[in-house]
Amino acid sequence: MKGLRESFLGSALGTAVGDALGRAVEGWSRDLIRLRFGLLEEVIDGRYTDDTEMMIGLMEALLDDPEFDPQEAARRFLENFNPFRGYGARIFAVMERLRQGLPWDQVGTDSWGNGAAMRVAPIGFFFHHDLEKLKEKAILSALITHKHPDGVAGAVAQAMAVGIATGWARDSKEVDREEMLGRIVDAISDLSPGFALEIERLRELPERMDPLRGSDFLARTFPCDISAKGAVPAAISAFLVSESFEEAVIMAVNAGGDTDTLGAMTGAIAGAYYGFGAIPQRWLERLEEGPKGKSYIMKLAERLCMLRER
Repeated sequence: MKGLRESFLGSALGTAVGDALGRAVEGWSRDLIRLRFGLLEEVIDGRYTDDTEMMIGLMEALLDDPEFDPQEAARRFLENFNPFRGYGARIFAVMERLRQGLPWDQVGTDSWGNGAAMRVAPIGFFFHHDLEKLKEKAILSALITHKHPDGVAGAVAQAMAVGIATGWARDSKEVDREEMLGRIVDAISDLSPGFALEIERLRELPERMDPLRGSDFLARTFPCDISAKGAVPAAISAFLVSESFEEAVIMAVNAGGDTDTLGAMTGAIAGAYYGFGAIPQRWLERLEEGPKGKSYIMKLAERLCMLRER
């Protein structure tokens, strides 16, 4: 069970540090990042964005109800909402509808964005033992804000990647690219056939790449933008073509584009597999503290692990 704790902590804190690393260059191109930093490898100020804030809401909702109540998750999203975390315009409208008292299933929009995927890591690691249930809960968590098939499929694909990586870590299993991609395709084909084809393309990924070459590859191959279809395959790829947590996250962020979300999603998958101990200490030391900072995220992850171990 030590491995399970490592995965839960690794995925939750991996989301936060990946988010923080990418936050400083959000919206920058790969070429601009290269010109300014060569290779961005250090967390600059440690603040996280809406990606991590909404992930925290899902963790809190799971602790309130381990079967996952989307109405409780929506309440937590509203309770935690800090407009200065970098939320997209659509989310402000969602939050206003929640504030007016509308139920969770009446506030979302027809969004194909990556917002449901960026926050979904807790669904992935908490339900890693039951991938059918994982899919069901990932769909519910997405529909609070995202009703477009691609937005939902992106959340399921990302949650599946986290859940599979958690299971591999628990069983001390080597990364199996075909297994991960096959299970994700099976899970999302009925939600968005087009998204499933994007995941199928990943079967042709090259073998291991270093962060510099890998970030160039990601930037050439994927939009790396705010769309679920443009970002989730890139994050999964960064995990599959790297050999450590640090390599994967640096590769994803240096590809440019929606860098905080690319970092958060890649950190969630890589953290689940490599574990909390693989996250660079220098990144953790820079991560923000406060009422819902690093220590709070760690406590939530540990409590979820204890709940799963029962």
